[in-house]
Amino acid sequence: MTRKRVPEPYARLGVKPIINAQSWVTALGGSLMRPEVLRAMDEAATAFVDMTELNLAAGKVVARACGAEAGLVTAGASASQTIATAACMTGTDEAKVEQLPNTTGMKDQVLMFKGERNRYDMAFEVPGARLVEWGMLGGGKAYQLEAAITERTVAIATVFGPFIRRGLPLPELCAVAHRHGVPVIVDAAAEVPPMENLTKFIKQGADLVLFSGGKGIGGPQNTGLLAGRKDLIDAAVVNSLNLHSPRAGIARGMKVSKESIVGLVTALDLFLETDEQTLLAGWTKKSEYLQSRLKGIAGLRVVIEGPDANRQGVQAVLYFDSAYRGPKPDEIRKRLQEKDPPIYVGGGGYRDEINVVMVNVQDGEEKLIADRLLEIMNRFP
Repeated sequence: MTRKRVPEPYARLGVKPIINAQSWVTALGGSLMRPEVLRAMDEAATAFVDMTELNLAAGKVVARACGAEAGLVTAGASASQTIATAACMTGTDEAKVEQLPNTTGMKDQVLMFKGERNRYDMAFEVPGARLVEWGMLGGGKAYQLEAAITERTVAIATVFGPFIRRGLPLPELCAVAHRHGVPVIVDAAAEVPPMENLTKFIKQGADLVLFSGGKGIGGPQNTGLLAGRKDLIDAAVVNSLNLHSPRAGIARGMKVSKESIVGLVTALDLFLETDEQTLLAGWTKKSEYLQSRLKGIAGLRVVIEGPDANRQGVQAVLYFDSAYRGPKPDEIRKRLQEKDPPIYVGGGGYRDEINVVMVNVQDGEEKLIADRLLEIMNRFP
């Protein structure tokens, strides 16, 4: 295997397909949708529907999947962050919905543990809210969270993901928040699989939880899920669907097409039927193949790691010890991307490592990845 087939639409635009060994990242297109999802989207495109009715029906599917009172399909995890925050700020008061992002007279502060700040958290501020940090980078205590809550606190946001420092365990954080009547929003964008995570955060006390639809679930890349308390989802619906308001609200630009809603619901149903052990076994087999091919390079350790090691899926992680004399990790990444097809690998969570994430590596591509790595490091099979 030396080349990837170039789908005609990309060929027409002069865009090359790549090998994605970097995970479900948006920058590389998320995930690949299954044929059943694509067929459902094609079928959905053949008729008009009442979009409010479709949104509400799809929300019931999301709610069941997440073990929540209610749910909503959104235009991605980032849109879910914004809509969830707006819902906490306005409730179902349409005057407040129309007022955003002007927050005069509203609670407008969202607390977030200092160690959980990340490149995506600006979405919580889009409705006009302001993020306020609590705790220290090294950790958080319940009394620190208690002290940070004020009369302006509208919600507490907490983020789950690889290499993110936790403030408090979620059940403890929820207990503190609920004593003060403050809802908790969980950002778990890329935290499925495992499938159990769909329901875990609600069970642990979260009021709202959000996931990406275009990562592990395998739906359209521009979709997300928001689930939780019915009153807050009702408020999210008012903020996003503008049911009766004469003005388009803060989430008008975050609308979801009928095709994408149907695609997400179809992908979610398929995901819930997935044999996770078979999925993990496939990722592990590819990782083991890479490990075996790179064995014996001085100073290089290839370790297979999974969720228990703070990873997404199963990965082959390349660690470079002091005895290693080959190209540096940054140079390896650069050279992987230079040939056809370009190969994108992860930067990892630790210094000077490369992680080869198998969740999007198609059958046979692990062989090309191994060949290219050996070539770059001047080793041959």
